[in-house]
Amino acid sequence: MKNILTIDWSAIVLGSEEWSFLPEVALRTLIMFIIIITGLRFMGKRGVKQLSVVELVVIIGLGSAAGDPMFYKEVGIVFSLLVFLIIIMLYAGLTYIVGKSKKAEDMLEGKPLCLIQDGVFVLENFKKENLGSDEFFAELRLKGISHLGQVETAIEETSGELSVFYFADENIRPGLSVMPDSLNRPVKNIETTGYYSCTFCGYTENKAVGNAGCCPRCKKEDWVEAISKKRIS
Repeated sequence: MKNILTIDWSAIVLGSEEWSFLPEVALRTLIMFIIIITGLRFMGKRGVKQLSVVELVVIIGLGSAAGDPMFYKEVGIVFSLLVFLIIIMLYAGLTYIVGKSKKAEDMLEGKPLCLIQDGVFVLENFKKENLGSDEFFAELRLKGISHLGQVETAIEETSGELSVFYFADENIRPGLSVMPDSLNRPVKNIETTGYYSCTFCGYTENKAVGNAGCCPRCKKEDWVEAISKKRIS
């Protein structure tokens, strides 16, 4: 019982090192911090503000190379510096290739994708991105959108950002609501004449009382009442 309760606080706090290693950790951290700053400055402002796929890989690589020498005594800084130089050279090479070849750019960075066109989802592009409706609706709400009828075009840029182009107020049409829980009560039978939207693709049409039928775009059968509010900017 006595052995079970014995705790080696020295091993917990210091691991296998001694107190004398702490100043060296501080010096190593300072050196690696300067190297990281230098590497990011080389990448330019875009590399810090808006990461592409290649830049994200570079950042992860630099972080991994920088971490170990900071507190592992057996890892020398010179080896980490070599890793930094190789990563930055690879980044510079890929940046040059991307600048010269549109095909290489599309392969490495991807292409912008149109996700909404004239108030309905572009389904084939949604399948490529594996986007969930809740996640996408949240992005639209953050841009002041309450339903798809306000949106002329929405494009997912290669950076992952969403660019939205709106209908003018006089051209806004009824559309699928993107508000929380808007898809929770779909119907297959219409009890009140009005505009209804397909819960799957956003297609909207005026429906009479009776069976709602299939959506002509996606063949789904679930509908919700559309809304036609103007956008408040």
